[in-house]
Amino acid sequence: MYKMIVLCLVIFPLILSASSGDLLKIEIDGDINPLSAKFIVDNIKRAEEGQYEALLIEMDTPGGLLQATQDIVKAILEAQVPVIMYITPSSAGAVSAGVFLTMACHIAAMDEGTNIGAAHPVSIGGQQDTSQVMSQKVENYTVAWARGIAEKRGRNADWAEKAVRQSVSINENEAVALKVVDFVAPTLDSLLTLVNGREIELKDGLMKVLATKDITIVEHTMNWRHRILYRISNPTIAYILLMLGIYGLFFELSNPGTIIPGVAGGIFILLAFMALQTLPVNTAGILLILFALVLFILEVKVTSFGILTIGGVVAMFLGAIMLFQDSPGFHFRVDWRVALTVALFTAGFFVFALGMVLKTRLSKPTTGQEGLAGEIGVANSSFAPGKEGVVKVWGEIWRAVSTDKIAKGDQVRILSVKGLLLTVTKINVLNEEKE
Repeated sequence: MYKMIVLCLVIFPLILSASSGDLLKIEIDGDINPLSAKFIVDNIKRAEEGQYEALLIEMDTPGGLLQATQDIVKAILEAQVPVIMYITPSSAGAVSAGVFLTMACHIAAMDEGTNIGAAHPVSIGGQQDTSQVMSQKVENYTVAWARGIAEKRGRNADWAEKAVRQSVSINENEAVALKVVDFVAPTLDSLLTLVNGREIELKDGLMKVLATKDITIVEHTMNWRHRILYRISNPTIAYILLMLGIYGLFFELSNPGTIIPGVAGGIFILLAFMALQTLPVNTAGILLILFALVLFILEVKVTSFGILTIGGVVAMFLGAIMLFQDSPGFHFRVDWRVALTVALFTAGFFVFALGMVLKTRLSKPTTGQEGLAGEIGVANSSFAPGKEGVVKVWGEIWRAVSTDKIAKGDQVRILSVKGLLLTVTKINVLNEEKE
């Protein structure tokens, strides 16, 4: 009996410390940015604290920020739970920053029809670094980092260097042959079968044998707020939202009381600023875009015949090009074609809007008291020159005076309006035909 109690005391804590037997699964479909980095790092901690069998990341990414990539790689390398990377679905890719994340995982697999590679660092702002020495330093640092990750996981370090220096890209079969990834798995079930029984070395040399046969999969997703913010935290989308906001505010300012464009513009501006908070924004780019907005507003208030609009378009295009800081990253920038298209569209939009404003300003008034001048009315009473009478114009009764003798029923033309008093003349005095 005593031996049984001792045995229970020894075994019970081991049972409590055992893994839950479940697999935690998350999905990354898009850029690697601070939001996706936090999501992955948080789920590594969740998998550790929840004692999951492993964390599975399904990924399809075109790349992202270097700092966010480094944060994720560090968390994966220090993880106390196996991390499995699965490049899926078919046609997906682990491009640029995705290469480093894939190589850092304990197990890496690719779906059929997928690719991996092209990890050469580029300027986030979309411009190549003008300093050849600095560019070489960044490249050498990235190569050393890539080789270190590959060697840590027993992957092909020479290919990792080529992916950085030459931007080489390979498909799933080539990746397995070159020992860049471990498996080709057409389905998640086939992947779980392949990794079942595989021994994984965790941090500090701890070993773990994966038991993924018939495992329960627990999927964790971003909440709706983080999903929206993640989707708009793309440089191009953030820039387009900013421009849509500018269009809406301009339309509201040039046509006060429209309301809907102003409200929509305000929402777009706020969404753009929320997205820009997660990105490495260049202050000069923001100031140029805001300066362009000021020029557009001034164009509404001051007639410059398009000069301010041209200046605004130029400032806006330059602002888009400079919107993100010139620091090393992986294909994370506003596409220059989008920037050019938006600038040209903006030019057309503001030229059209400006033309409508000028046309309205220069056109003859057709409503209100100013619009009465030149209109024709009918005398409702007879009145002598210099005396007041009554005329009917636009179905309304007005007091009127004239230098002519007006008989009831005569047609009169309005010469001017002063307050509620019209100055009229008899039409036949000007030898005009009755209309």
